[in-house]
Amino acid sequence: MSQDANYWNKTPLSELSQQEWEMLCDGCGKCCLHKLQDEDTEEVFYTRVACHLLDVKSGRCGDYRERFNRVPDCMDVGKMTPDQMKWLPASCAYRLRSENKELPLWHPLISGHVSSVRKDPRGIRGKVVSESEVDLDALEDYIVRWIDA
Repeated sequence: MSQDANYWNKTPLSELSQQEWEMLCDGCGKCCLHKLQDEDTEEVFYTRVACHLLDVKSGRCGDYRERFNRVPDCMDVGKMTPDQMKWLPASCAYRLRSENKELPLWHPLISGHVSSVRKDPRGIRGKVVSESEVDLDALEDYIVRWIDA
């Protein structure tokens, strides 16, 4: 499927086919990180602790097809309301498009290269740890400020 940048930047999420929906994901892996929310301000904080299914070296899910069965609270972006998409990183294509914003130049659908995400210094590859290696009661100790999250 070869669409131009205008197609990806102008087509509403609701009009994408299932295949196009899947293509929109840039594979950054930030949706797989544990997040905390301040009860008073409702601000969302990312941690550098990833779901046990995330391959922390590649930044990809180790069992994408079965993720909802294996991780009951896995974020189902397809069922999120625009308000819930604020839990996604600011650079997430789904969030950007839900806010009627254009995809960044480094997004593979715009750049034409899957490697553009891996070369992005804002990526999480090699910068996160698996939840199986940490005490989940101490997530506050792992809060991190990503450049674009």
